[in-house]
Amino acid sequence: MAESKDVLLKSIREGKDMTRGSQTRLTLLLCAPAILAQIASVLLQFIDASMVGSLGAGPSASIGLVSTTTWIFGGFVIATSQGFSVQVAHLIGSNDFPSARKVMHQGLLSVLVFASCLAIAGLCIAGPLPGWLGGGEDIVEEASEYFRIYILFLPVMGLAFCCAGMLQCSGNMKVPSMLNILMCALDVAFNFLLIFPTREISLLGASITVPGAGMGVKGAALGTGLAESIVTLMGLYFIFFRSKELGLSKGERPQFLPSRTSIKNALGITGPLWVQNLIMRGAYVMSTIIVAPLGAVAIAANSFAITAESFVYMPGYGMGDAATTLVGQSLGADRKDLAKSFTRICIYLGIGMMVSLAVLMYFFSAQIMGLLSVDPDVIALGAKVLKIEAFAEAGYAAAIVASGACIGAGDTKMSSVLNLGSMWVVRIGLALILTPRYGLVGYWIAMCIELNVRGALFLWRTGGDKWMKGHLATSKQ
Repeated sequence: MAESKDVLLKSIREGKDMTRGSQTRLTLLLCAPAILAQIASVLLQFIDASMVGSLGAGPSASIGLVSTTTWIFGGFVIATSQGFSVQVAHLIGSNDFPSARKVMHQGLLSVLVFASCLAIAGLCIAGPLPGWLGGGEDIVEEASEYFRIYILFLPVMGLAFCCAGMLQCSGNMKVPSMLNILMCALDVAFNFLLIFPTREISLLGASITVPGAGMGVKGAALGTGLAESIVTLMGLYFIFFRSKELGLSKGERPQFLPSRTSIKNALGITGPLWVQNLIMRGAYVMSTIIVAPLGAVAIAANSFAITAESFVYMPGYGMGDAATTLVGQSLGADRKDLAKSFTRICIYLGIGMMVSLAVLMYFFSAQIMGLLSVDPDVIALGAKVLKIEAFAEAGYAAAIVASGACIGAGDTKMSSVLNLGSMWVVRIGLALILTPRYGLVGYWIAMCIELNVRGALFLWRTGGDKWMKGHLATSKQ
């Protein structure tokens, strides 16, 4: 009889021998729910994006213009959450469940406070932001409105990320995946009601009146925020009362006040990730500035092509989540050889999955773009750049999964250094040269080259042992 996920995870904590087959089985058991959720998420994002796309290139461009900035704010929140969830993985790996629960409680409060401060800062820049990014007068107002509503829900988003991260690092991939799918479904449902005005639709030959708020771009932001709020409440309920590893024991009370140890460990992980977020997202903002002068069609095609490509790289992120959990728990149990073995398995599987999907993206690029936009110029340009990006997915997979392994080990400083060189020297350097000559195609050629370079750098990093030497001490919190 095949061993269950819980039995295999217990084998890590108890120092039992694990064959390559059992390691691969555990990897697949952990990553499968995350990958399925990511794929479902992307499919629902296609529907979400197509709703906005049906309004025309202008509304699509207004969201695309500020998307890199929303990634920056979201990236800070995710990095803060990881500073605590990685500690949870290490403590569970060392069988210290009470301390893991304490760190979880402290992380939830810390992320909430931090995200609230970021939200205030975001509201202060919401007005002038689209102008700073080079947006035209035809889209700056809608872009500001979208960003303003998005940033109001940042604290809720922070708690959602924190709940998901804690559960994943405890070995529970199923619940966060189900909640992610639910959030995407709710997002589509809310957008259906909020983006469009009241209208008549034909269903099975009958005419039906569908109510709608007619809010356009603002409705897209509000729909996402409402969906996040519902799912966050469900995640908090599960993590406190239903989680086998992290739920409160009888008579146990939450301990939200952060301890010196948990804050020190969190900053050791989060600090470099904050820098990395600035490096990566700052490069994305720079990319937006480079692309913005190309016009609304190029901005929309760039935004939709990124959404379309996510169909390929989301499985890599699911595998990266599995790598974070497996490496974190293995190092918490002081099993470095096992951590390295799990890393290799995750990287190989991630590359195989993403390359397979890249082949499909190459041959069906026009059809995929047609699901997202009705503008023929946007579809044609987006399809062209997707064909280029198909040749980057092997390197991108290696970078995503290896980065997840490094996070699980607490090795975030070198990741920041590698991303700095890759993004700013290779991608931005080439983009500044190629985009003025070849337009959006030139920018995506630069991105394709950079992703392969980044993958090679992370393969080099995880090929040695130094990345595992800085893992956290699992002393009681």
